[in-house]
Amino acid sequence: MSITLPGPTLGVVGGGQLGRMMGEAVARLGVEVVVLDPTPDCPAAPVVSDQIVGDFDDADAIRELASRVDALTFEIVLADPDLLAEAAAEHDVPVHPDPDTLRTIQDKLVQKEALVDAGIPVPEFVAVATAEGLERVVEEFGGVMLKAREGGYDGRGNVPVRDPADAAAALDEVGGNAMAEELLDFEREIAVMGLKGADGETRTYPVTETVHREEILRESVAPARADDAVVAEAEAVARDVLDVLDGRGVFGIELFETRDGNVLVNEIAPRPHNSGHWTIEGARTSQFENHVRAVLGWPLGPTDLVAPAVTANVLGDVEETQSATLSGVDDVLAAPAADLHWYGKDDVRPLRKMGHLTATAGGDDPDAAADRDALLSRARDLRDGLTFRAE
Repeated sequence: MSITLPGPTLGVVGGGQLGRMMGEAVARLGVEVVVLDPTPDCPAAPVVSDQIVGDFDDADAIRELASRVDALTFEIVLADPDLLAEAAAEHDVPVHPDPDTLRTIQDKLVQKEALVDAGIPVPEFVAVATAEGLERVVEEFGGVMLKAREGGYDGRGNVPVRDPADAAAALDEVGGNAMAEELLDFEREIAVMGLKGADGETRTYPVTETVHREEILRESVAPARADDAVVAEAEAVARDVLDVLDGRGVFGIELFETRDGNVLVNEIAPRPHNSGHWTIEGARTSQFENHVRAVLGWPLGPTDLVAPAVTANVLGDVEETQSATLSGVDDVLAAPAADLHWYGKDDVRPLRKMGHLTATAGGDDPDAAADRDALLSRARDLRDGLTFRAE
């Protein structure tokens, strides 16, 4: 392949914060980005070339997108794999990751079954469709995480169930078609951003520790505060996962480290992931740039750690939906080795992801042992000084 600039035009289904950060990452490479999103003036709109306003299952809008670009990708798992495949074939443009991979990932039960078939370790799970069935599973497992098979993300569609008496209400909450997974008493949650490029090349970013509360990611710590053996196992499992998935791009692979040091796959996202936002400042090439490079078939960038980094999500701290005005920004901007990212959303609602900040460790040696506890504390302090509440 001979690459020339200006570069090609990339079409992205979804114009949220991930699309925005893709656009920011590749503008300097001469890549034009067109997004499709149902929200007029979506978060990505100010930083990309153009937006097509349309639903993710709008066949005409997806065909229009395909007609205007040199390659297609998606930043949201709600994209329609059948429409993507049809539009890509009609206009002879590649789409990555493969729509078949998206189709597998969209159904959590099918996703887990594919992993089991490949011999990849996962928590115990079972499909459930009735309250009676769920009651039996809760008793058998001693508690489960009930997950909507389709449509749930960012903690939505996940309900912990520890008492069989709560089965009916929990099943109603997730919509009835669900998967029950054993409720693990894990040591920590970790993640690997995996990368697949042209000719089957694979790379991984350093293993990241992810800190959740109320099923929502709050902070990411890179590299993870885990033993070397766990890190090595997580990297090996992530590479096995990449072998199962078709197509090019970044894959967010969420994992559990169990109390006895084993690594189990939780879920996979076939796109850049919140767990990898630290790569913008903390890695040689960000997950967003590498995703676009991979989709276009360009050489992949290095995934090496530049400096230990902690990302803290900026979430809506309001009681109800209101116009978004963030206060306390001065302290973050004045802090050394801290970077703030604003997602450009007009309205804030409780626990909505509105931005993030990343604190990086100083020093000339990125391999030197950094006090990640102190780095995490610094990131939290800076984040907690931000608010959407009126003073």
